[in-house]
Amino acid sequence: MYNRILVPTDGSELSDKALEAAADFAKALGSSIVIITVIEPYSYTNLSEYRPESIDQYDSRVKEMAQERLEIARELVEKKDINCEVVAFKSFSPAEAIIDAANEYNCDLIFMASHGRQGFAAVLLGSETQKVLTHSKIPVMVYR
Repeated sequence: MYNRILVPTDGSELSDKALEAAADFAKALGSSIVIITVIEPYSYTNLSEYRPESIDQYDSRVKEMAQERLEIARELVEKKDINCEVVAFKSFSPAEAIIDAANEYNCDLIFMASHGRQGFAAVLLGSETQKVLTHSKIPVMVYR
């Protein structure tokens, strides 16, 4: 049914819970998991304003944070005896990066958390989950 499941993580408690649920789901199906985290590139829009760190310092800091996040996620999944890969994508659009990763890694399901915002909060903040649901050509399972 589902051989490779893509699971995005942002390091939040909710995404950790979704990863754990995805691992249980994958275990039941005999699937492997690809864990992705998305790194926001350095913003060049206001280069004239004061920056507390250089582009290289920023890149180094966010890559280190992403690797820590991915290692925690990897440990959680491997503890359940499930094969997994971890990957970090750099993108201003997490939804696009998630869909691109699913295609690149030949995943046949995206399993992701939703914060469940409704009404005005959802309109203001947007929803990466909603964007993935709207644009993905493969199935998306939403954990809430």
